[in-house]
Amino acid sequence: MSVFDDSRLDDPAALEASDHLLRRLAGAGARVRAELEASEEALSQLSTDGFRPRAIVAAGRDARLVRAVLEPVCPVPFVAWPGPGLPGWTSPLDLVVVLGGSDDDPGAVAAASEAVRRGAGLLVAAPPDSPVAQASAGSRHAVRLPSQSDDQLAAAVAVLQGLHQMDLGPAVDGKAVAEMLDEVAIECSPNNDVASNPAKDLALMLADALPLVWGGSVLAARAARRVVEAVRLASGRPALAADCGHLLPVLANQPPRDVFADPFDQPEELRPGLVILDDGVEDAGVAEHRRQLEDKAERHDVRVHVVRQANGTDVARYAALTQHGRYAAAYLGIGLGRYGTPRPDQAPGTAGNPAEDPAW
Repeated sequence: MSVFDDSRLDDPAALEASDHLLRRLAGAGARVRAELEASEEALSQLSTDGFRPRAIVAAGRDARLVRAVLEPVCPVPFVAWPGPGLPGWTSPLDLVVVLGGSDDDPGAVAAASEAVRRGAGLLVAAPPDSPVAQASAGSRHAVRLPSQSDDQLAAAVAVLQGLHQMDLGPAVDGKAVAEMLDEVAIECSPNNDVASNPAKDLALMLADALPLVWGGSVLAARAARRVVEAVRLASGRPALAADCGHLLPVLANQPPRDVFADPFDQPEELRPGLVILDDGVEDAGVAEHRRQLEDKAERHDVRVHVVRQANGTDVARYAALTQHGRYAAAYLGIGLGRYGTPRPDQAPGTAGNPAEDPAW
């Protein structure tokens, strides 16, 4: 098991060697702006025109994020379809939303192709030369948003903006999402030391813990899954994002910590650490579940770390929570020596580079 070295979090050499990863995180706001700018012409042509689809089917990357935002308010039935293809009932009366990246995504390509075959409406976010864009080329009823990168969140923001203009979803305010991501980049900058950097502080907590990540609202729960993906990638350790009912038994089964154990004679196994993602949603059920988790953690000597973001729109708060977690995962990987430490078989400047992984 890798040993966490907290001095690496403020070590200029280690941070410089991980610059490719940290720069990608810092550029999240810019990528949202670029996506909206590239999609401006296509989005300007969207309106209801008196037509409302019978149902919406979302496929491809981050379809579940689109579902989490739309389901509470969407005036028509909404399905996030895992594929392949589309539900059997999909017809020209329905709208198919496909989010695809530059790489081949068989599920998204199959959904776009099937939507064209059935004559369904299409809203596609994908790079112009991508397999998904090519699969949708035959549709006379397609709106294509030309993605500028493989950033799933940026593409989803553009799609959500389009759905709002079609009176199918809530207001998103993509500029506010970008500004929120910029604020997170400033707070979590590698130039801020551990004492003033919330992401480095969370990385210290995760250094000797098996993360249990919980978000009470639908979007906070989605953010928890994204954070866990990044933590697993950064640490190579297990991590779990789940609802209250699944986490309580895990917390309850923790044995008491042995305060007399000699960590050098027999290193203690990693214990769970509970990370709560709080997006400021005031709901009695959410508050009760949080109380149960915190009480159970206290009784079983499990540390609790709260990441709170209560300002901004729903999507902006989701983006901020997710990005805080991704920064913490990056610093965890740096502290463990998995990022910024070249292996013998790696070329210079590519050490531990997860930038192309969907978790980032």
